Amino acid sequence: MTTMDRRRFIGITAGMACLGGAEFLVAEEAKPYVRADTDWLAKCRYGIGVHWTASTVPRKGPPLPFQEAVDAFDVKRFVDQMAHAGADYLLFTSTHALQMLPAPHPVIDRILPGRTCKRDLIAELADALAVKGMALLIYYNHSCNSKDDPPWELAVGYHDRDKNRLAQNLLEIVGWMGEQYKDKIRAWWFDSPYSLDVRGPHNSVTTDMSGFQFPWERFTVAAKLGYPARLVTYNAGINETFLYTTHQDYWAGEQVDLKHPPQGRFLPNGLQWFGWTCLEDRAWAHYRPDTEIPKPLYADEEVVSFVRACNSHQAPMTFNVGIYQDGTMPADSVEQLHRLRKAL
Repeated sequence: MTTMDRRRFIGITAGMACLGGAEFLVAEEAKPYVRADTDWLAKCRYGIGVHWTASTVPRKGPPLPFQEAVDAFDVKRFVDQMAHAGADYLLFTSTHALQMLPAPHPVIDRILPGRTCKRDLIAELADALAVKGMALLIYYNHSCNSKDDPPWELAVGYHDRDKNRLAQNLLEIVGWMGEQYKDKIRAWWFDSPYSLDVRGPHNSVTTDMSGFQFPWERFTVAAKLGYPARLVTYNAGINETFLYTTHQDYWAGEQVDLKHPPQGRFLPNGLQWFGWTCLEDRAWAHYRPDTEIPKPLYADEEVVSFVRACNSHQAPMTFNVGIYQDGTMPADSVEQLHRLRKAL
């Protein structure tokens, strides 16, 4: 990132008076929030989410270092599995417990070097998915959760007395990605707001937030840089509909079963319905060395019935599918979703 680019991001995301950034921010925040068009998402039947992270392990043997694993990820094979499964989109976990991104990122490099990669796996996935007619949604976690990543918490400013540096760093991270990827990222799925904000049904804050309110509205502005039609959601927890801000477009929809079908396309709070639950491994990610990803949790009939109920309301359902470090998903899961595609 050049000095001029960095100044632009600071101005836009933090409201500082340089390069017109403050004027842009004031103008955006002064407007009533208009939710982005979710018609394209409502037309989707189901998608696949994967927690492929720096902590993901192979089926057998020791894991590769993260950068080597990123280099070894076979995008064609993975996208071919996605297509065979009949998914309409991929919800890809860019960072999770550890702030390790499978792509270049100058802002993260500035905050804590050694946490990014030369290969841009995000861009490659977006391009390969687009060829197959599938959209890319990106999960992002700030990684300040219960000391999962202590060096990052310190570097990003989570434990600073003045939390404005924390907010600015996170705004710059998502803002840079938005500008970099433009319409390659069709939507954001932001996790763990409850570690930044003591309000809401959960409170996992592990630092002193006294006198500070995380700027969610400004964060949404930053998240839409490069592609204003990009969708945004903030996850409030399992089946929770609490709004950290009204400045979001669809429901995060974290679920742990197939017992809560939608009652309509939109929730009472106005958000587009969206669901995400584990197809087989309720741990969400494959962290246990030398083990197989479990078999699917549900019979085909249950999966088909639930997705039909969702689709009758123009509500897409996402299945989190286990994935090994080499980028392969288990055949049993892929084949169950293939049968789902044929049944719909």
